[in-house]
Amino acid sequence: MKRIFSFVTLITLVLTACEGAPGPPGFDGLDGLNGQDGEETIADAFQLRDVDFISSDDFQVTYEGFDFIESDVALVYLKWELEDGTITWRQLPQTIFFDNDILVYNFDFTQDTVTLFLDGTIDFNSLDNSWTQNQEFRVVIVPANQVSGVDTSDISIVMALGNIETFEVR
Repeated sequence: MKRIFSFVTLITLVLTACEGAPGPPGFDGLDGLNGQDGEETIADAFQLRDVDFISSDDFQVTYEGFDFIESDVALVYLKWELEDGTITWRQLPQTIFFDNDILVYNFDFTQDTVTLFLDGTIDFNSLDNSWTQNQEFRVVIVPANQVSGVDTSDISIVMALGNIETFEVR
């Protein structure tokens, strides 16, 4: 009887010791092309200097020659100088509140264009040139799966995510 009990105990330990709760699933790897291992995708980045919003162009500017794929996302940032002279980059759309009016810097994009435009309730013709002339923007094109769950309002996070060290000036 002692041997049977020992044998049953041994079998029970062996069968239960080999099974455990499954762990969390791992991350999917990068898809490869033509049977090759996947590579890390690096974001494209461009700096648009001296952008002027003028009435004859309906206060919009379109840039061509970008290379988006359908799943890409364009992130656009406006150069902003704080009162103490510090330069920061604010993500578009960017809303500015005046006494009774609103100005919005906004954008849209297609597979090969980025259009920057002014929107809001304010009469754009009444704006001081500091709001409409010589504006500077940074455009970052990233695969949508890279920005999921990322705070894209901070350009330094996006730059680190996309391994961006410099911006091509256009």
